[in-house]
Amino acid sequence: MWHGMQGRGCGPRGGGHWSRGPFSFAWDAGEKQEGGRGRPMFRREELRLIVLKLIADEPRHGYDLIREIEGITKGAYAPSPGVVYPLLTLLDEMDLTAEQVSEGAKKRYAITNAGRRELAENAELVAGLMARLAEMGAERSRGEGTPIRRAMQNLRVALQHRVQRGEMSEDTLHDIAALIDEVAQRIERLR
Repeated sequence: MWHGMQGRGCGPRGGGHWSRGPFSFAWDAGEKQEGGRGRPMFRREELRLIVLKLIADEPRHGYDLIREIEGITKGAYAPSPGVVYPLLTLLDEMDLTAEQVSEGAKKRYAITNAGRRELAENAELVAGLMARLAEMGAERSRGEGTPIRRAMQNLRVALQHRVQRGEMSEDTLHDIAALIDEVAQRIERLR
């Protein structure tokens, strides 16, 4: 039996993500992350600076920020609303941003002078974070892993359909697991 990814924070018992090389496949609907569940793509402080930089570029709503980050990374990363909206509240409470009058119920934020000073004091870190986002987008654009992601999605859907129908015997379940283990072993041997 193949145990190649056990104990590395991967797969169903290690956090709900496969992370191998440049690829990170999340199989839950949560925020896209790298590595295991406990290691977010960006630390809170880093994301705070990214959000502040994007607001400095242009006043924005929370959803606009999520879309902008997802756009920069070409879909490789999108912070969840449960992360972005508390950050917006924090930035406002720290007087780094100020809420602007906007149409509808959406709160739109603009940077303050204190926010500009914060960005200036952390200019090198901010530049590195923005470069990291751009690199994620460039890597995604190169299409690295696209066929693999598609194939993994197909496998996931096929398995879900079979399991949900409840028509599989224990022997069939073991046969499917053996097939997946065999493919995993063959992938590990590829050079």
